[in-house]
Amino acid sequence: MINVTDIRINKVEGDEKLRAFISIVIDDCFLVGDMRVVEGEDGYFVAMPSKRKRDGSYKDIAYPLSQEVRESLEQQILTAYEAATGHRAISLIDKGEASTVRPDLLSVEEFGFTPKGTV
Repeated sequence: MINVTDIRINKVEGDEKLRAFISIVIDDCFLVGDMRVVEGEDGYFVAMPSKRKRDGSYKDIAYPLSQEVRESLEQQILTAYEAATGHRAISLIDKGEASTVRPDLLSVEEFGFTPKGTV
């Protein structure tokens, strides 16, 4: 599993859905920034860093490759968000309705990597 050693939270005030910008540090040596805590209709979720494409849509540029890692990251981030803000951040995971990894995201093979367990 991923070893998140630090979570930095920058709370956002006055936005309808965006609650905070998040940066995480992995293994005390790799920072992933521009993650966001968003309050959706069904609860809170963590949005991954994304880039705006020419057609105006957005594409995630960093994201977990497995559902287990996604759920672990979201749980850690929302727990840190709750501790920092005092607001209860009920997620889809808490409700037992965790989403699956989005099919429009690049797979491990599309990045040129070989998935674990296959050589």
